[in-house]
Amino acid sequence: MNNWFGLIPSALLMVAPILITACGGMICERSGVVNIALEGLMGIGAFAAAAFHAINEFALGGASVWLALLVGAVCGAIMSLILAYAAVSLNADQTIAGTGINLLVNGITIFMAQILFNQDRTKEFNMGMRTIGNTGIYPTAIIALCVVLICWFVLYKLPVGLRLRACGEHPQAAASVGINVKKVRYAAVIVSGFLGGLAGACLVLTYTIQYTSNTINGAGFIALAAVSFGRWRPAGISLSSLLFGTAVAFSVYVTNIASLRELLPTEFFTMLPYIITLAALVVFSGKNYAPAASGKPYEKGAS
Repeated sequence: MNNWFGLIPSALLMVAPILITACGGMICERSGVVNIALEGLMGIGAFAAAAFHAINEFALGGASVWLALLVGAVCGAIMSLILAYAAVSLNADQTIAGTGINLLVNGITIFMAQILFNQDRTKEFNMGMRTIGNTGIYPTAIIALCVVLICWFVLYKLPVGLRLRACGEHPQAAASVGINVKKVRYAAVIVSGFLGGLAGACLVLTYTIQYTSNTINGAGFIALAAVSFGRWRPAGISLSSLLFGTAVAFSVYVTNIASLRELLPTEFFTMLPYIITLAALVVFSGKNYAPAASGKPYEKGAS
């Protein structure tokens, strides 16, 4: 029983970055832009945070972790400008643009690691983020909770949220009442990048002690699935992120449970998060809850 209770901190560790990224994806798609680049945005945020912390850990002390989170988030926002320019200004195919960013980030992080650390990964840092007391739970869980509550409040309680949702449902109608659709979409993509970078930083500073090309390991795509499975709503993506994040944590944590290791091969549990993700998408594939204009380029004056 103690083994199973021990899963809770591990689950929250994985749920937090997935939920933060999914919130960014939700905001982006609610504005009408599909963000396939969540994996890459998490990657650039994770690399930036790990590199900053590895270099400044001893000089800045405890402040280094928190500054690394900010650096990762800002780098994610900067990288998202590429997607915003391609998808909003150039009306490029959003799926291709997002895929291109994922590939670009994979190359950039390895290139920068070679320059900074003379290897294809960052230098190991001594200690990442500390847990809250003796609970084993990291502050990233609180950060994720705050992010989803803020997203809910902005989307449904503030005028800016109404404008954003209008741009994702019917951009021409939104433009007819004076809303700058492209400006709103730019802002949404940048916020998505900021949250993706923050999530990547949260992941690398809690889950490992350095950034490698396998650090994110599909978490961005799982977050993208969580947006769809959660029906583009804060409550829904919270539950779907909890489901997918727990599955990821279980696939790692199960190595500590001898009875399950004997029952099934370890490879089965490694595949489990992706099996659950695919199953969820198949179940909901026939139901269209997505914003009506999601993925569709906006051209001023078009009908």
